[in-house]
Amino acid sequence: MSIRRLPPELINRIAAGEVVERPASALKELVENSLDAGATEVAVRLHAGGLELIEVADDGSGMNTDEMRLALERHATSKLPSDAIDRVTSFGFRGEALPSIASVSRLTLESRARGGVNKEGGGWRIAIDHGERMGEGPAALPPGTRIRVEGLFEKVPARRKFLRSPRAEYAACLDAVKRLAMARSDVGFTLDHDGRRILTLQPAQPPARVAELLSHELDRHGIGIDCVREGSRLTGVISLPTFNRGVADQQYLFVNSRPVKDRLLVGALRAAYRDLIARDRHPIAALFVEVPLDEVDVNVHPAKTEVRFRDPSAVRGLIIGALRHALDEESQRSAARSQAAAPVMWTSSDSYARDLERERPPDAGVREEQQSFIPVSFVPQGRAETAVDPVPSYPLGVARGQVAATYIVAEAEDGLVIVDQHAAHERLVLERMRAARQGGAVARQALLIPEVVELDEPDCDRLEGAAAELADMGLDVERFGPTAMLVRAVPAALGKTDPSGLLLDLAGEIAELGGPLSLRDKLDHVAATIACHGSVRAGRVLSVAEMNALLREMEVTPRSGQCNHGRPTWVKLGHAEIERLFGRK
Repeated sequence: MSIRRLPPELINRIAAGEVVERPASALKELVENSLDAGATEVAVRLHAGGLELIEVADDGSGMNTDEMRLALERHATSKLPSDAIDRVTSFGFRGEALPSIASVSRLTLESRARGGVNKEGGGWRIAIDHGERMGEGPAALPPGTRIRVEGLFEKVPARRKFLRSPRAEYAACLDAVKRLAMARSDVGFTLDHDGRRILTLQPAQPPARVAELLSHELDRHGIGIDCVREGSRLTGVISLPTFNRGVADQQYLFVNSRPVKDRLLVGALRAAYRDLIARDRHPIAALFVEVPLDEVDVNVHPAKTEVRFRDPSAVRGLIIGALRHALDEESQRSAARSQAAAPVMWTSSDSYARDLERERPPDAGVREEQQSFIPVSFVPQGRAETAVDPVPSYPLGVARGQVAATYIVAEAEDGLVIVDQHAAHERLVLERMRAARQGGAVARQALLIPEVVELDEPDCDRLEGAAAELADMGLDVERFGPTAMLVRAVPAALGKTDPSGLLLDLAGEIAELGGPLSLRDKLDHVAATIACHGSVRAGRVLSVAEMNALLREMEVTPRSGQCNHGRPTWVKLGHAEIERLFGRK
């Protein structure tokens, strides 16, 4: 076949395949154009999930007639004033959105320049039907731009049949609007679908906009993020580990105010919550990363949904470090609680493990298992004036009883605290093990006969490069030829393990995470399993000293608000809530 130039119509359809995947893609491009035009109000109207109609109207700068005609040509843009394509601050700059959308739909472009008029006075309208110019003429509208897209892919059945149902397409459009509304909280948005008002957003500060679009519960169950490191800044809000969802549909990530769906950022978010949340649960998050323009490439994807960082490890470290610090600072909060507890004083306490054995009464093992509530403080008959001891000023209160030999009931100054004894002690044991490891006390088990593990050469390279870090965590490995590693010792906590499977998993995780964090995660997982089996079990009757010792250690232990699986370890009923339950308020 001889080489030939493609016709403009086919070129536009090919570009449309890159930029316009579905109605949400077209909507994203149109709203971004409005924001780049300086709009303070953006109105979106949809019909049938955008399959039949997408309309975007704004009060931006608008265009005159000549600019409107030029905007419908390929690679024509006002967003790239110079050739510095690596220092773009606008949402888009390729100049392909309008002609690409117009090539696969019926598009009507209406605009009126702010501070001036078109040649014929007022606004102007241009209509295009699947790439063919249908006509133009005057239009009545205020300064700004209004674009209607009808019958998307109507004449491209090969693309139309792969679109999903109107309900599914509407959900994607709603998500696109939410992401852009978070990125530009200073702009007002409205969204109508099939004649019903879905969103009405007034200009607001970023935290208020995020809470309005995600969950108002973030006011109580969210953690604010604001961290600056080496010229980069991370802001936003994340949820407590115990306030999570079954799907990752409420995670919004932004780079220099541009909504992205980047694997590096998603992976960093997931790593920050590792060992704090169950594997099948997901946190709520809206994170805004600000980096210098020359440190990020935003032109690696036609739809600008992915970016490439010059130093990805620094960005990943910023996110993980900032989120872990914030989570540790709020580690004793539980999403199930409704009132803020008293400030926690980080002081030392006796080990609950020692108290458990020292304070256990001799007859503890013969108590009736059927007893569902064991009181530990009461008012003797005939002495009503002798109340229980005053409640000391402890954040988690003092133990008053045990329900079903599983839950500790404690009285605090501001309410009633209920503690899951197994979940709480599981976290305490894990944190002790982690502290010992961080203190350099990782026990290792030398293999009687070093084991040779055959791996691919790239995997061997990764493990060899991380050998020093792995040794600090109890795993001694060294290179044994081009495609083999020699294992001399393994962490004692792993017990009987398969060195071959361990190294294979580690090599894969190091390749994915970009650093030797996976063994630490592996040990945390093993430690969590050991902690689970070595903890106070549900159904075990505790003495008052044991219960209070557990409460005191929880108050000085990081991350004690949730167990190793992300579930809350305690809940609190405030006095006001209790009074409402009994109709006193």
